[in-house]
Amino acid sequence: MAQKPMTPSEYRFVKAFIRVFAKLNVLVYRASGGRLWKRAFGRPICLVKMTGAKSGKQRWTPVMHVPWQDGIIIVASLGGAPRHPAWYYNLVAHPEVEVLVNGERKPLTAREVFGEEKAGVWPTCLEHYPPYADYQARTDREIPVFVCE
Repeated sequence: MAQKPMTPSEYRFVKAFIRVFAKLNVLVYRASGGRLWKRAFGRPICLVKMTGAKSGKQRWTPVMHVPWQDGIIIVASLGGAPRHPAWYYNLVAHPEVEVLVNGERKPLTAREVFGEEKAGVWPTCLEHYPPYADYQARTDREIPVFVCE
């Protein structure tokens, strides 16, 4: 069992906060060409344009990211919530994405990493944002990691 699992009320709060923050972040980030609201909790934020798994609509989603070779790594932590963030299912269903990072647009393909490959990138994720370890300890689910190249 996870240490200090997220309570149902915490989970509802996190989802509501992220929903509002995400909409504002996308507006400000895009309007400023990536100059404003490009960091959260001291870490870099990028926008990922992805296709909805159910709706098929394309939307921009702000996510923390880890620079990785010619692409990025994104971690579907949702603060250690008991469920994956909604965008996780979008990436699984439609891995072709467009990323807006530091004012530059890049077409990338997201792929979830597992096993040894995940073990190889996880330390880099923790180096960029140590709380990911706490988030993993807080939940029973395996936090997904995507390499976008």
